[in-house]
Amino acid sequence: MFERLLNIVNAVDSPRVLVLGDFMLDSYIYGNTGRISPEAPVMVLNVTDRQRRPGGAGSVAVDLNALDSKVICCGLVGQDPAGEQLLQALNGLDHVDTSGMIVDSQRPTTTKQRVIGLAQHRHQQQLMRIDEEDTQTVTDAVGQQILESLKNRLPEYDVVCLQDYNKGLFCGSLGREVIALAGQAGKKVIVDPAAINDYSRYEGAWLVKPNRREMILATGIEADSKNSWQKGCEQLCDLFRFENIVLTLDKQGAYLYSNRDKSGDHIPTRPRDVYDVTGAGDMMLATLGLLVGGTCEGVDPPTLSETVCLANIAGGLEVEQYGSIGISREEITADLILQGKIQTGKLRSREALLNELQWHRRHDRKVAFTNGCFDILHSGHIELLKYARQQANLLVVAINSDTSVKANKGPNRPVNNQVDRAILLGALEAVDYVVVFDEETPIDLIKAIGPDVLVKGTDWVGNVVGQEWVEAHGGRVALMKLKEGRSTTRTIEKILGTSDE
Repeated sequence: MFERLLNIVNAVDSPRVLVLGDFMLDSYIYGNTGRISPEAPVMVLNVTDRQRRPGGAGSVAVDLNALDSKVICCGLVGQDPAGEQLLQALNGLDHVDTSGMIVDSQRPTTTKQRVIGLAQHRHQQQLMRIDEEDTQTVTDAVGQQILESLKNRLPEYDVVCLQDYNKGLFCGSLGREVIALAGQAGKKVIVDPAAINDYSRYEGAWLVKPNRREMILATGIEADSKNSWQKGCEQLCDLFRFENIVLTLDKQGAYLYSNRDKSGDHIPTRPRDVYDVTGAGDMMLATLGLLVGGTCEGVDPPTLSETVCLANIAGGLEVEQYGSIGISREEITADLILQGKIQTGKLRSREALLNELQWHRRHDRKVAFTNGCFDILHSGHIELLKYARQQANLLVVAINSDTSVKANKGPNRPVNNQVDRAILLGALEAVDYVVVFDEETPIDLIKAIGPDVLVKGTDWVGNVVGQEWVEAHGGRVALMKLKEGRSTTRTIEKILGTSDE
């Protein structure tokens, strides 16, 4: 499973995503707290830092930018310093276009100011949040201005994301009208709903992504079991013609419901150290937008279950950070690599190995390579593998398949099949990856991997497969002197009693 997800992350292109929603400015005041004020029973904060970041729909734009998507922002800011700071922050991102943003002189920019204390200069704790906002429904004139700006540009977008924090933008008919326009243009609409009890403003959306609390508010159904999850999703789909619902369930993962199939699928997630839940929903929405709007060249497009699984991973990585910080494809890839090692050990298919090595190389890690049958492990093997690992940052061990071993060693070999040999090698600390090859020699695999160091024993001097190619491409060959008498053949002879020792 993780190999498939890794291929998707590496293959998806950079779609154009329209983000329409409640844009905010998040301000953070950091300081040390070590004493109580003599004026009142409150903490004194000695300010050490101030930060400003896009929040709300702006956070989704930041997340999409981190995922290398092209983002068009559409929403409101006030004619005030906060609005200027928010637009400046968004315009400073590589792939974000704010030409769809409207400056409304009649309402302030929504701001959330968080005061963060650091106990003993280490542990961050939010002490207070100060909000400034106007949640009145936007005027008809502003709503019409947004619609007019979208009508002619919808064909440019690959997918539309609506982020609703119930700040007045979607309180009227704007949401339904945008969804209708997108439908006419053949564009899918993904909605992250507000905590409200009436979802009619999202009617006809392709996918809606409520969390557990939002589902309870919207349906009155306690979302505490698979049965209740499905019941709540069915109710919303029947009422508002949604095609799909992704119900996010914090540590329980997510529940994906398809109205077309009338079926649900629970998608679990691995446990995380939750540091701050801020922005996890925004990150999931951004990842859904990336994968629903994107095209995967050379790879089958992701199913919706696979899309939700990757969105779960991105949201999980977000809660391990403090504040709303975009998670990159690199970080998702690293997490998938970690999960793969936990779940399946170190054995990789050739395609998965090349994907992971590409990620390691982007982090300037050198790759050592050695190969062999490794039929019956002995101390000579262990010394060679330790030596090989010392030559680089990680070691790839290629083993002959059972068919390849028979071709090289005869019909009675191998003693151990390729799966058992891979498991034994994977248990060694020196080995980072194991890959199986069918060919008589590993030359094609060596050319595909392009190792920085090719390692063999000195018994192969003058006959190291791949030496000429590796050296011609900037790599080197490292030969380790072997001790006599240590070989699989000699071990088998001893077992059979045919050794002359």
